[in-house]
Parts: sequence; structure tokens; C-alpha cells
Amino acid sequence: MSTETTPVTGQVTVGYSADGHTATILVDRASKLNALTLGLLEGLASAAREVSASAARLVIVRTGGEKVFCVGADINHFADLSAAGMWRDWITTGHRAFDALAGLRQPSIAVIDGLAFGGGLELALACDFRVIAAEARIALPETGLGTVPGWGGTERATELAGRARAKELVLTRRQLTGEEALAWGLATAVAPKDSLEDAVDRLSADLLAGAPLAVQLGKQLIDAAADGAPSRVLEALAGGLAAATDDLAEGVAAFREKRTAHFTDN
Repeated sequence: MSTETTPVTGQVTVGYSADGHTATILVDRASKLNALTLGLLEGLASAAREVSASAARLVIVRTGGEKVFCVGADINHFADLSAAGMWRDWITTGHRAFDALAGLRQPSIAVIDGLAFGGGLELALACDFRVIAAEARIALPETGLGTVPGWGGTERATELAGRARAKELVLTRRQLTGEEALAWGLATAVAPKDSLEDAVDRLSADLLAGAPLAVQLGKQLIDAAADGAPSRVLEALAGGLAAATDDLAEGVAAFREKRTAHFTDN
């Protein structure tokens, strides 16, 4: 699938690995440092819907170009909006797009190969995992522009880094290196840029090695627990569902036979 198609407006595309197990969402507006527009946000929401309905087991989010992951919202696209337009269109569309990404049943990895500022960092925070280049920088600099993060950054940064760290990130506009992002809990793994793909491959292999339904159920259980849902109820339901799958039988057989399990997503 794709949305806008010119270099200036950019596009969002979805591609799949040869075995169909990995979907890659590419947000590409490299000529504008991948600055986000309403069109790209709508394209991202559409891409998330497509991937959710696919047989993919893993989602990887990438952006165009080599030096910048995403500089955030395109200022020229929101600077002149009215208060109503900012609320009704800009903020709401961004939340809808990032919530669709965060709500995917499949685990997702953001590959941060360069600067991730403002809405660009919020895009990465909407993924389950973030693999970042040591040379990259992340920040939420909106208060220096006279506004605040608007696409879930305050909530997700607080969940990952804690209240004090989130305040430092937002209120001081501090830029973090890849190593600092890892230490703060905002990144899953860090690697030099020339070996970033190796780190992505290792995490991908670990995620793909689990039984697909169990991995997806586990993600949803953890997200529900973070929202205050009782595990004693949801884990019983999820465990009952898992017990009815062929993959559980295969996992048990592989354990007993001391071999690698071969899951079929059934």
C-alpha cells in the first residue's frame, strides 16, 4: 500500500519479507528530513490497519534517508492552524496514527538510525521496541517552540523512563545519545550505525522464534496490565486460548524431544 507519492509530500509504504513473517512500514519523506504531515499520519494509520490484517508476525518501522530518522511534525503544516484545527485535525490525527501503531497485535521495532526529534521520537515510542544507533540523537524539544508534545510523547516517555526523566526530556529539551536513551529505558538496544542492522536482526530473530499467537497474546496482556487490567482474569483467558492451539502442542513436544519447535501460527 502507499499514500502520497511525490518526494516533497512523501509516502508511507508497506513491504513484506519473502516468508511473509516480517512487515516493514516505511515513512519516506527524506527530502524534508521525514517531517510529518497530515497525509503521512493518515498513511501510517492505513499502513497499521493493513499490517494488522496480514499474516505478519513482526513489524519493523523505518524512515527514508540515512542521517535522520524523523525531525518531527512539519512546522509549516501546523503553524497557522486555529486552536480548533490544531485540536480537531492535527493532534487527533497524530494520536489516531500512533495509537494504531501501538495497538498492533504484532510486536513492532523502530529502527532509529539518526535524529529523532519531537513527533519523530513519538513515532518511535509508539513501537514496542527501539533499536538505536549510538550516533543518533533523540529529543522532545517542543517547549522551545512554544508548544508541547502532542502525539503521546508525555505519556509514553513517562511510562518508559519515569516521571522525573520525562520532565527532564520535555522541560529542558535535552538531547540524548543512543547510549543515554538505552540507560533511560527509552531504547531497547544500541549499536554503532554500521552494525545497527545486526542488532535489529538479533531482536527480530528472538521475537520470531516464539509461538506467534503466544507472542501476540503476551504483548496484549502486558499492555492491558499497564492500563490496570487484572492479570488473574486476562491470563486465564489467554492461557485457555493458547491451550487450544497446535503451537502449544508443538512447543511441548519440542521440549520433551529436546529439539527446536517449529510453530505454524495455528
